[in-house]
Amino acid sequence: MANTYSEVWDLDVFFEGGSNSAEFAAHMTAAAEEIAGFKKEVEKWQPSEHQDESARLTSLVEMFDGAARKVRQAGAFVSCLQAQNTQDKKANQLRATVTELSASLQNALTAFDQKLAGFSPEVWEELVKSGLLNELSFVLTERRERAAEKLSGEEESAINALSVDGYHGWGQLYDLLVSNTKIKYKDGDLSVGQAANKLSDTDRSVRKGIFTEWENAWGEKEDFFSKNLNHLAGFRLNVYKLRGWDDVLKEPLDINRMQKETLNAMWEVISDHKVPFVQFLNRKAKLLGLEKLSWYDLDAPIGSTESKLSYQEGADFIVDNFAQFGKEMADFAKMAFENNWIEAEDRPGKAPGGFHTFFPESSQSRIFMTYSGTPSNVSTLAHELGHGFHTYAMRDLHLLNRNYAMNVAETASTFAEMIVSDASLKNSTSKEEKISLLEDKIQRSVALLMNIHARFLFETRFYEERKQGVVNAERLNELMKDAQTEAYGGALEEYHPLFWASKLHFYITGVPFYNFPYTFGYLFSLGIYAMAQEEGRGYEEKYIALLKDSASMPVEELAQKHLNVDLTKKDFWEKAVRMCVEDVEEFLALTE
Repeated sequence: MANTYSEVWDLDVFFEGGSNSAEFAAHMTAAAEEIAGFKKEVEKWQPSEHQDESARLTSLVEMFDGAARKVRQAGAFVSCLQAQNTQDKKANQLRATVTELSASLQNALTAFDQKLAGFSPEVWEELVKSGLLNELSFVLTERRERAAEKLSGEEESAINALSVDGYHGWGQLYDLLVSNTKIKYKDGDLSVGQAANKLSDTDRSVRKGIFTEWENAWGEKEDFFSKNLNHLAGFRLNVYKLRGWDDVLKEPLDINRMQKETLNAMWEVISDHKVPFVQFLNRKAKLLGLEKLSWYDLDAPIGSTESKLSYQEGADFIVDNFAQFGKEMADFAKMAFENNWIEAEDRPGKAPGGFHTFFPESSQSRIFMTYSGTPSNVSTLAHELGHGFHTYAMRDLHLLNRNYAMNVAETASTFAEMIVSDASLKNSTSKEEKISLLEDKIQRSVALLMNIHARFLFETRFYEERKQGVVNAERLNELMKDAQTEAYGGALEEYHPLFWASKLHFYITGVPFYNFPYTFGYLFSLGIYAMAQEEGRGYEEKYIALLKDSASMPVEELAQKHLNVDLTKKDFWEKAVRMCVEDVEEFLALTE
């Protein structure tokens, strides 16, 4: 089949000329001006205890909308530039400018939120009764309540200003350290992303060799990384202390619009169901001719991995199977492929991993990954297209009503991935291929129910110790190894104690605790997927309705409204985990 889809994305449609774009420089200037205009109007605004304020408030909301779109457009563009070429030094400079813009918008918003908090409950209720304010009432009320729990506007602004060179500065330093980290391999050096791909090599000696060099590379810089992690955590803990928050999970739970009871119910159910996954890992070890798996064997392929798909074939497979679920989702994916929204080329110099980002001013998405034709690559591509479809489903909503939290952000991506991995299983032509694909699918359950669990256990324990003082690299290794041993049910022979250094997620400054939302999204999505399978093709409309609501209510309410379930109880989680266990049971039966 002729390869008609480009594997390189089109960024010129936004700003021509990459990191040297004059158009982009002008955009940044315009963004700064819009932020300044919004800030000035917020400062001038002296809200009165009167519902006549609604016109003024609506106008401020619209000003914010314009400025926020500009900043997000800029952030998305710079993320794409940095990912497509890690040596683009100019893009790294632009990242710092975008961070400053974001911080100044954040400052203006902080002042805005403080003024929202000033209204009495009665007047507030009247204000948000109609028009745009009614449409945005959940989000605006949430902002107002969060502001009431924080420090004064001046203090919060000072924190934001200091975080540019403090908190966010440490996050950027991590990125710089990683971009300069090289993993020795044969005669040359690999980037972190290239080396990570080798950990799924069929040859164990390659995996083991890479892993040894991988540990060495992070170990050589462990003092830098531990200093980095300690300062990030220290900054966060100091801010929490000033606000009078003693639970490190308060902010992540608030951000994810989620109750602690829900989080606890989820982890309890997962902990109760570790045995089948340990059996899976033991069976995998046996199939690979090993007594026990080591960390570097987790991604080792099993059975036939002949089924490589060209980029074009992978794209067609995704579109065809999305179409089995619904027309809108298939049309969206086709549009993304046809309009060069995806950067998939396998070439050196790209950043590791995959992501989806959205350009709000252009109503377009961009997807980044490195495609080499494996079933896992096809899954990743479907996953990122799922993120894209989520933003696409919300395209007609106000920007403030599109700001979904990370836990539901993983819903549409996992849902899309499930469609494709189930289709691959159904299409498998031999027992060997079925085993291989099933194993790939179970790998995701292992990642989300074991690997992410380890991250969560590590991070909660690290933060508790960090309250008492700096935690050195040796202790971080111990904490990580203990967390991994517990989360994997003791199934591995060797662990990855330096995982805390090699995992970007611990250093992200945009959101704290970048772990449990993944597991939530995975299991939440499985629950939705089960319903979709029961209802068949007519479910797409209901699914889109759920996605549209995903940024304007707490997750417990979202689940109650669209799925009729209570997330604070174990039943929902039991059902979702059960679906993962069924895959394991099928795998164990096939590999008897």
